[in-house]
Amino acid sequence: MQRICLFPGTFDPFTLGHLDIVKRSVGLFDKLVIGIGKNINKKPMFSDEQRLVWVKDIFKEDPRIDVIIYEGLTVQCCKKIGAKYIVRGIRYVNDFEYEKVIADMNRSLDAEVETVFLTCSPQFTSVASTLVRDVLMNGGDASQFLPEPVKSHILNMQKDRQP
Repeated sequence: MQRICLFPGTFDPFTLGHLDIVKRSVGLFDKLVIGIGKNINKKPMFSDEQRLVWVKDIFKEDPRIDVIIYEGLTVQCCKKIGAKYIVRGIRYVNDFEYEKVIADMNRSLDAEVETVFLTCSPQFTSVASTLVRDVLMNGGDASQFLPEPVKSHILNMQKDRQP
């Protein structure tokens, strides 16, 4: 039986912190599916399709990694793709407290799905999509926090906006 894991998130944008979690978790499973979730409570800065293109480009050389867009409950997505695991990155203690509540709810909804937490590498503790978006919205340079395909696209967008 293949060990399939879902790494869910909005990935708005996909950061080096996300990349770190993917690189460190992919060896734990036979297949890792990065699930770009449509969250009705969030207004993304980048379209679902743009985020899908970025992530596919980043991992195009790794057949163990797939990328999808999904709506609804994460455990429903797990069932649809045959995943028995969810991986989540943890930066700080408050991340763990928040993620544990979600993991407990997911376990209540589907006892067959197990959540695995990975702490992020120390150099990525301050890299959060929310902070990266704030930097971008205020005209700052967030390239040090972004994988190459994301960085290139955003830099091109910023150039196109300049008079």
